[in-house]
Amino acid sequence: MGEAQKEIEVLWNRAALPVRASSSSVTLVSEQVAAHASHGPEVRQYECRGACVIVAAGEYDMGSISSLSEALHAAVKDYRKVVLEVCGVTFADSTFLNLLLLIHQRGTLCLVAPSAQVRRLLEVTGVDRVLVVRQTIEDALVS
Repeated sequence: MGEAQKEIEVLWNRAALPVRASSSSVTLVSEQVAAHASHGPEVRQYECRGACVIVAAGEYDMGSISSLSEALHAAVKDYRKVVLEVCGVTFADSTFLNLLLLIHQRGTLCLVAPSAQVRRLLEVTGVDRVLVVRQTIEDALVS
């Protein structure tokens, strides 16, 4: 293995760790890894009219569901209504579906603007007849 290849592997391994080295080349690689990671699951939340609105984006499966699960469980404890916007969800499997049903059993959950993938998952499983689905957050807040 050449010296340049070894340096690249060291930089990549360091970039994968949550540590920033002072070297500008490591910082650049760390920023590239962080930028790539932003395509993964993302959960944002805010309060609106007494409801908790959670915006989910990215891919959700057994390995990536934890941040969304934590947000939904906390929200259903503290709010009368939980609104989950899922237009940015690019992949969802049975783990995601089970989480939605569990939260629905514990409180009022309304899905907003499901992506084509989520809509298909809801239709194929029949869950679209169980959960409340709206096209806008505004519609979800008044329903």
